[in-house]
Amino acid sequence: MNLRTVRHVLADNPLSAVGAALVLLLVVVAIAGPSLAPYDPLASNAAAALQPPSAAHWFGTDSLGRDIFSRVLVATRLDLAIALSAVVVSYTVGVALGLAAGYRGGLTDRIVMRLADTIMAFPLFVLAMGIVAALGNTVANIVLATVVINLPFYIRLARAEANVRRNATYIEAARLAGNTDLRIMAVHLFPNVLPPTMVQVSLNMGWAILNAAGLSFIGLGVRPPTPEWGIMVAEGATYIISGEWWIALFPGAVLMLAVFAFNLLGDALRDIFDPRRRI
Repeated sequence: MNLRTVRHVLADNPLSAVGAALVLLLVVVAIAGPSLAPYDPLASNAAAALQPPSAAHWFGTDSLGRDIFSRVLVATRLDLAIALSAVVVSYTVGVALGLAAGYRGGLTDRIVMRLADTIMAFPLFVLAMGIVAALGNTVANIVLATVVINLPFYIRLARAEANVRRNATYIEAARLAGNTDLRIMAVHLFPNVLPPTMVQVSLNMGWAILNAAGLSFIGLGVRPPTPEWGIMVAEGATYIISGEWWIALFPGAVLMLAVFAFNLLGDALRDIFDPRRRI
């Protein structure tokens, strides 16, 4: 991968550039969100309750008079932090297990793949619900549940790549040179696993955000009054029928935009790492 390839891919598919720009915007908002918020996201104001979008409150206010725009901005940091933490842990553990299974084979392969198959046997969101319900709805447990349901994707990708290359000539040469199995997996196999798993990381980021919001929506995620997109959609859903559409619309729209952005970024990474697209 080089800078010319990146420019070529982004120029060839403008939606990839849009996705990258949206992800960058989300990162900036996550970092600077609390300082950009015009109001305290937790401050209630009964006199300003259920006001529609206006110059004073761009996204309107909720039933407690809290500014929805401020809450959406602040919630970006929490949602991205949950998703990023879960994806980093599941990537690290999943790739390590997948490399060990694909390279060593035998009993190691059978144990690791039966673990992945067991996780995949459950509807993944239902499994996440069960984990959080059993352990308690804290941020740490939401991250843990998301890690568990993401593991099989990285295990299978890393295992497939390692299994194909474990008898390659350069791997045999590395063995004859006295390299340990751990060094061979880390130095010689992992670089080959990196491109496809990085695409999966981007896709899983969107899914992890949606998973965290979904758990919060059904009451198993982050607890109110903490600003979080899923909670805000759940709180606003009850007011749609009475005409206060903005309470659920804007957090839901930002959630959709975040998932859409990471999916577009995944498409861009797929093209960037594709050897046929290199120039």
